[in-house]
Amino acid sequence: MLFISLLFLGISFLVSSILKGKFTRYSKQILTNGLSGKEIAEKMLRENGIYDVKVTSVEGFLTDHYNPMDKTVNLSPEVYNGNSVSAAAVAAHECGHAVQHATAYGPLVFRSRMVPLVQFSANIVNWVLLAGMIMLAVSNNDTVLLLGIILMAVTVVFSLVTLPVEFDASNRALAWLDNTNITNSEEYPMAKDALKWAATTYVVAALAAVVTLIHYVMIYLGDRD
Repeated sequence: MLFISLLFLGISFLVSSILKGKFTRYSKQILTNGLSGKEIAEKMLRENGIYDVKVTSVEGFLTDHYNPMDKTVNLSPEVYNGNSVSAAAVAAHECGHAVQHATAYGPLVFRSRMVPLVQFSANIVNWVLLAGMIMLAVSNNDTVLLLGIILMAVTVVFSLVTLPVEFDASNRALAWLDNTNITNSEEYPMAKDALKWAATTYVVAALAAVVTLIHYVMIYLGDRD
């Protein structure tokens, strides 16, 4: 299991490094139309009939996100003020989530409802699994380990549901960027490449979560034999 953990850690680091490199590279590619991320976000929201979502700026690098609780598209300074391909791709992607919210996109609705349970699970799952492994070794009692597996399964389901949410938001973003000619024939492939690598980080995280869950399930089943 240590080898697998290190393998996924290495893959995650590699993908994150590539992602940062892509965004840094495409942040130097200035859009022909000169629109900023803020202007692109506001335009996409308007053209999708969304007028109750506010576009704001938040500190940090790649901290961009959509908050369904207060209906805000939060963009990092480089995206909010930038007029690059990276800024366009990220701004449109986050607005893709706003469109999902406005249209009650199923996976997003399900994911949002899971948030309180996932937050609770994430806070205690490692401690429960540790206690479960100790009790299994000391007294051959696997009850606590089973509880830890159930808690971990919640976070795994959340990771898996996140995949269609992220891919769909990117698809909506790319379709809009292309159909409205926000990006031209040279800029569009760059935006698509940037969002592809952003989505890859979620895929790696989901795979790592699934493999870890399977590992604990095998330990539990092995003890039952």
